[in-house]
Amino acid sequence: MPDTVTPAPPLQLAVKDYLLCLQASIVAALEAVDGKPFIRDTWERPDGGGGISRLLEDSTVLERGGVGFSHVMGKNLPPSAAANRPELAGRNWEAMGVSLVLHPRNPYAPTVHMNVRFFIATAEGQLPVWWFGGGMDLTPYYGFEEDARHFHRTCQAALAPFGEDLHPRFKQWCDDYFYLKHRQEARGVGGIFFDDFNAPGFDASFAMMQSVGDHFLPAYLPLLEKRIGMPYGERERDFQAYRRGRYVEFNLVFDRGTLFGLQSGGRTESILMSLPPIVKWRYNWQPEPGTPEALLYTDFLPHRDWLT
Repeated sequence: MPDTVTPAPPLQLAVKDYLLCLQASIVAALEAVDGKPFIRDTWERPDGGGGISRLLEDSTVLERGGVGFSHVMGKNLPPSAAANRPELAGRNWEAMGVSLVLHPRNPYAPTVHMNVRFFIATAEGQLPVWWFGGGMDLTPYYGFEEDARHFHRTCQAALAPFGEDLHPRFKQWCDDYFYLKHRQEARGVGGIFFDDFNAPGFDASFAMMQSVGDHFLPAYLPLLEKRIGMPYGERERDFQAYRRGRYVEFNLVFDRGTLFGLQSGGRTESILMSLPPIVKWRYNWQPEPGTPEALLYTDFLPHRDWLT
């Protein structure tokens, strides 16, 4: 956790404007690929704030895709946040962000997650405490090395203007965070993850978060377009549903964003739109050695440097 407590300029509106534009641009790009419009669902939070959920379900390309914007506020931090920052107890807080999860129908097209967010806590007579967070990570069911390398190179490009140390640091953070401890298994091939980011000051921190958001489409869209036309059968769909179970386990057991949303009284439908529509669990299932399914476990889920 950063020790810096620096005053945030009154630029929350600039952050909110950016996030709304980011949501709109991502939805427009996905609609162009899928051909079906996202529904738009606005909601209000009784304790303050609200959001806009954009959702596509049961379409040709995306079996489910959710791109959500939220801006919520309150007087007491939810337990998931207060546990990490006890010094913020009793402060007023605001949190805003864009979060998305896309579950393509084709098993050869990977699931993807991206989130960028801003948090600020204020109290009369004290300096505001603020930070940015976010990242993106890729979860393939059938691995392609060129896809993983492209995704990680684009993540590196997003961070390069802000310091050479950021990508290795945020890549490791992602590997550590998106890890199912009870399975001793990564959720996917990783990407980048960061939180509590404020050390360079407001302008530079905001610019870095924007770069991450702006690099999402270049990181993911070429992979989606490349894989959605690949032929598949019942075997691939069955394995996809089984592996989606890992996604559900992580989101409901470990994901801090899910916990924050539910504990802060967020809209449950919008929070849980990240979950895939069709999922399977099996008792002690193991892939047959040498199969494409086994390669996911041996060649893609173990943490590795995808840039070399």
